[in-house]
Amino acid sequence: MKKAELAEKAYRLGKEYEKTYRGCCQCVIAPLQDALGIRNDDIFKSATGLAGGAGLAGDSGCGAYIGAIMILSSLLGRERNNFSDPEGIRFRTHELTRKFREKFIQEYGSVVCRNIQNKILGRYYYLPDPQEYEKFHNAGAHDIHCPEVVGKAAKWITELILEENLIPE
Repeated sequence: MKKAELAEKAYRLGKEYEKTYRGCCQCVIAPLQDALGIRNDDIFKSATGLAGGAGLAGDSGCGAYIGAIMILSSLLGRERNNFSDPEGIRFRTHELTRKFREKFIQEYGSVVCRNIQNKILGRYYYLPDPQEYEKFHNAGAHDIHCPEVVGKAAKWITELILEENLIPE
């Protein structure tokens, strides 16, 4: 599959998974793993609490943003058995993360969940509150807005991963 096709597949799957399953962090990890053939259930599971700005509170990084960085870091990250990282691998990861961050900032003005909600939905919703969660859903968050954020995050990080040749042949 060509790079553009893989990025488009990640975009499409990201939107589909967010609409179907919800949980923006896991819904960006799954399509990246599926499109790139790099499934890792531990990484997927570790993202469970990172939806909706961590614990649905909205005051942390966007789950789709964080999940994409988790995949990037799993491909180009400091290894535990090489914690001292004399090669400086982590600095290359930081550089690519900032590049990805710039895409988010250009599109949404922020990488923070509540700020992104304000931009795309016109207000912030405190999702642990059942009434707020219902209003969030009724505002099209799960049908339109969050799937688009997840899809774009999946597409952008796929493009970056492929540009940097981080997927083994």
